Amino acid sequence: MALAHIAVLTAALVLPLTVPYAVAVTLRRDEFRRRRARADCPAQARALTCLDRDIREFDPATALARLGPPPIEWLAQDLRRLDRQRRGGTTVESGLLQAAVLRAYDERLCLACECLGLPENLKPLDGLDREIERVRVEGALEAAGLTLR
Repeated sequence: MALAHIAVLTAALVLPLTVPYAVAVTLRRDEFRRRRARADCPAQARALTCLDRDIREFDPATALARLGPPPIEWLAQDLRRLDRQRRGGTTVESGLLQAAVLRAYDERLCLACECLGLPENLKPLDGLDREIERVRVEGALEAAGLTLR
């Protein structure tokens, strides 16, 4: 009987110490494997660490800004397509789609003005003022030789 008490007492003292360790090992098994793999190939681990850092530091907005505006031919084609969508089609039925097409059309108008060196004030305006400025910008682009329709 005393032997059974010793076994139960030992288990009662050892179990609370070993269970948290076993749970931690089970939960962090992947991290331990990654560390072991890094220790096996330090050159590859360094290369992956550098790649990870470079990817985190990469800013797509900066890369796009370096590209500059698209060619004016692409802008003219986009403006004609967006104008067709704006004036009729499925965008008339959906207010959200209509707003998205108008936003894209205005962005393309701004880019075309930037490419041709024409002044435009579409971004800060809203409502009727924006509509009037859009008509003015379209007229200025057509006067500069861009075919919008």
